[in-house]
Amino acid sequence: MVQADTLRALLAENTIPAASALVQDEGGGVVRCLACANRCRIAEGKTGICCVRTNRGGELRVPGGYVAGLQVDPIEKKPFYHVFPGREALSFGMLGCNFHCPFCQNWISSQVLKDEGAMGAPRRVEAEHIVEVALRENAPVIVSTYNEPLITADWSAQVFEKAKEKGVVCGFVSNGYATPEVLDFLRPVMDLYKVDLKCFDEDNYRQVGGKLKTVLDTIERLKEKGFWVEVVTLVVPEFNNTDAQLNGIARFLAGVSPDVPWHVTAFHPDYKMHKLRRTSAADLERAYDAGKAASLRYVYCGNLPGGVGDTENTYCHSCGALLVERHGFYVRSNRMQNGRCPECQAEIPGVWQQDAPGQSNGPGAPRPTW
Repeated sequence: MVQADTLRALLAENTIPAASALVQDEGGGVVRCLACANRCRIAEGKTGICCVRTNRGGELRVPGGYVAGLQVDPIEKKPFYHVFPGREALSFGMLGCNFHCPFCQNWISSQVLKDEGAMGAPRRVEAEHIVEVALRENAPVIVSTYNEPLITADWSAQVFEKAKEKGVVCGFVSNGYATPEVLDFLRPVMDLYKVDLKCFDEDNYRQVGGKLKTVLDTIERLKEKGFWVEVVTLVVPEFNNTDAQLNGIARFLAGVSPDVPWHVTAFHPDYKMHKLRRTSAADLERAYDAGKAASLRYVYCGNLPGGVGDTENTYCHSCGALLVERHGFYVRSNRMQNGRCPECQAEIPGVWQQDAPGQSNGPGAPRPTW
């Protein structure tokens, strides 16, 4: 375990200047960070809410040149279900977050410098190396994940720029607490964005450190800017599993586009909610039914492999044919034909590959790549 003072020193060593598009000079040595919707006004020697974007001598220094995790995952684990089914994504994560969710499943890395028990450690790496690993592992996608990638967007963009040159598709797994400025900054080098929509209640959003409307605005902007967007809601008992909230999320997403895949996933007791009951299959079924009642074409239940009927599978919205059969992160069959249903030739929205594999190569275990 890395001690807090040592971790602060390590993070201070692994910084780069903020991208010019993500910082604003406020005068008097004060800067405003534009990487997330907190828009922190940061005085000399201070950090933003995330604790990792720091004003040093009037210059905003931000995380760069390291990872806290780098491994190959099934792309279904992100979860992206309409992006290269059965393939793998190279996932990298850094440290810190602009939220403080009590049910966080990655709190060891996300809550560094906020929680003394969160002691993820950085490891230096060049952007070129991350891309080389993706190419070596035949991963068509690189995803910034594990912690909140918006607060490390500057360095992600450097990685993604090099990846795009090699034909690798890039994306974020994020809480969606974004600014218009950061989305404009990322769009040239990034195509995928998975948003974690925590709940549909402003009071509950304040508990985790954000505002519901801001995240909803982000989802709408992402679609307008042409990102491929999938949304996940971790269904947490006593927090967001009411019919009112589930129906509210479903109706909102359907209003953005009925083609937005909505993943409703099961919570397991963790972090500050380790005494809470697990999400049941019945909870997920209610969420699934809410999505279908709102006319969402693609609703998926996750984290209970085989426990909620056939709701892990992708079906054609036009004729109902089975397109992708899944069990957990494992793709049992993939009948997609160049982005179309093999039965009726309906175009299925997503990011697909030609000559897709019929099934994934294994049961979906992550592979560290150190």
